[in-house]
Amino acid sequence: MRRLLIAIALAFSAVFLLLPLVNVFAQALSRGWAYYVDSLAHPDSLAAIRLTLLTSLICVPLNVLFGIAAAWAIAKFDFSGKSLLITLIDLPFSVSPVVAGLMLVVLFGAQGFLGAWLREHDIKVIFAVPGIVIATLFVTFPFVARELIPLMQAIGSEQEQAALTLGASGWQTFWHVTLPSVKWGLLYGVILCNARAMGEFGAVSVVSGHITGLTDTMPLRVEKLYNEYNAAAAFAVASLLALLALVTLAIKTMLEWKTRRELALAQTIGSVAPVEQPEKFDSNASNTP
Repeated sequence: MRRLLIAIALAFSAVFLLLPLVNVFAQALSRGWAYYVDSLAHPDSLAAIRLTLLTSLICVPLNVLFGIAAAWAIAKFDFSGKSLLITLIDLPFSVSPVVAGLMLVVLFGAQGFLGAWLREHDIKVIFAVPGIVIATLFVTFPFVARELIPLMQAIGSEQEQAALTLGASGWQTFWHVTLPSVKWGLLYGVILCNARAMGEFGAVSVVSGHITGLTDTMPLRVEKLYNEYNAAAAFAVASLLALLALVTLAIKTMLEWKTRRELALAQTIGSVAPVEQPEKFDSNASNTP
């Protein structure tokens, strides 16, 4: 039974995961390396790559700040509204990205709640870069917080309390005690957040307007090239996203291993207590007080 289950799992992974991934690179190189490079060097493809990188560079640092603050507050303190904050963090996991994009259109669109005010101040959100950034922020902001919350809860607050007892300030405790203890989990969350930000399609598709060379990200560029029956170029751009997925998977595995190792080491150190040595009995000593 054990061998049968392993065989089924390997067969499923090969058919539904490995073969499609290999097919992406095979289709991307079907017309040769020259066509592959030319497809990536096309001005519209380069614009999509630049916009994707710009969106990621904006969203990831903001998610890191929010994730650290939210995880620190939830794991280390008790306050009213804590359950509501946890629910809001999980909200993007339960809301479809397309629905999230439609909510942004209703809020920031020309006929939306803030549409008239944005028009008066000449601010364009929908069908522009700000809308893409806001949509990506919405779908990615749980990733860093959700990686740090259980890690901080597992580590506990004994180290911070010891640092405060020794005279360290709140910021000193955070920078020198809390942050180093969760560095691998933080990096893990950053990697996942970056991968989702660069690969997001649903919400960005709704708010971007699909303007070639201006609001097309890499996933939108892939869709547009494929709909234009330029499959080789579409797979060429898709291969960059596939490479990102492979690198993310490798780094994710390494960071999970390092995190488990550090947690096991911290728990081992915390469970070891000094053992008092029994007093030696001197047979030559008098038993009289």
